[in-house]
Amino acid sequence: MKFKCNQQSLTKALNIVSKAVTARTTIPILKGILIEASDNGKLKMSASDLDITIENSIDAEVSEPGSLVVPSKLFGDIIRKLPNEMVIIESEDTNVVIRCRNSEFTIVGFSSDEFPTINNIEDESEKITFDKNILKSMISRTSFAASIDESKGVITGILIEMTSDQLNLVAIDGYRMAITRENMINRSEKKVIISARIMNEISKILGESDESVENINFFISEKKAILTIDNIKIVLRLIDGEFIKYRDIVPKESKIKVTVNRNDLMESIERASLLSKEGKNNLIKFSITDNLITITSKSEEGYVREDVIVNKEGEDLEIGFNAKYVLDVLKAIDDEIMVMLFNTGISPCLVEPEEGNKFEYLILPVRITNN
Repeated sequence: MKFKCNQQSLTKALNIVSKAVTARTTIPILKGILIEASDNGKLKMSASDLDITIENSIDAEVSEPGSLVVPSKLFGDIIRKLPNEMVIIESEDTNVVIRCRNSEFTIVGFSSDEFPTINNIEDESEKITFDKNILKSMISRTSFAASIDESKGVITGILIEMTSDQLNLVAIDGYRMAITRENMINRSEKKVIISARIMNEISKILGESDESVENINFFISEKKAILTIDNIKIVLRLIDGEFIKYRDIVPKESKIKVTVNRNDLMESIERASLLSKEGKNNLIKFSITDNLITITSKSEEGYVREDVIVNKEGEDLEIGFNAKYVLDVLKAIDDEIMVMLFNTGISPCLVEPEEGNKFEYLILPVRITNN
């Protein structure tokens, strides 16, 4: 194998592909990146952790077609440190020689025979097209609410639900739930669950992809899905199982409605949480009276009180929250004004937009003691 290509193009492609490399694996070949140089002037790089596989192709001057697996971290570090000039790479058995200007490296690679085979499922009838930026935004509005406990099964994933006229993403971890919606015409109704960790990697790739490319294609089979965007292909394993019936969890009615400026509330909670972090459970207390939310928190280090002006409909209420769970929701919302719906001090709070149904967030309270 022998080829040459631009250092910047190679670096950008490696940055994307290496997101599928995991250090946790006990399989040495999965710590590498498969490089395939073909005589049609294309260089394809692939990496996999068996849950997600990423391929990226760039243009190259190929003089000898071939393939080899290179150690991801070492190879990537070398390429990133080279000057922005043409890089010449060739293999000698399983050794890889890298030359650029006055630099020459020789590193040990692996045979490509043991690298996982990637099966294609791009059936045109299964193709769904998403707006790249909309999907990226929806991932950021939901992924934080998925469980990070690997033993929790389906709730470590994000439910992607396609109805006839809508795309819904849902995540839940037992303490909060995130639902985000966008209007979209779908040819068929589908539900799949994809790991939130993988969805976050997809979001990063969407952010690094060519700005001129607006749409991504999504192909779904029973066990896996493929996303393609420009010259990038992402193959990912779906999570088996039935997602929680999330619609049954959302309160159907509320006794108290609070309309509040999101940024004012967020800044007040951030200040209050400076003390709540020193106490137990990161606890803050909301006292909702008249047109005011009084946020308090105390620890052995001191006491804080913050007042936020709101528009309240309904009775007064005292309720406690883990400050982090509320802040995660507020940081995911773009709207200037939002609505918080309450029933009792021990029932969940529902956060909605002032108008429409673009998002819904459910936050479980923490029991508070009056002392």
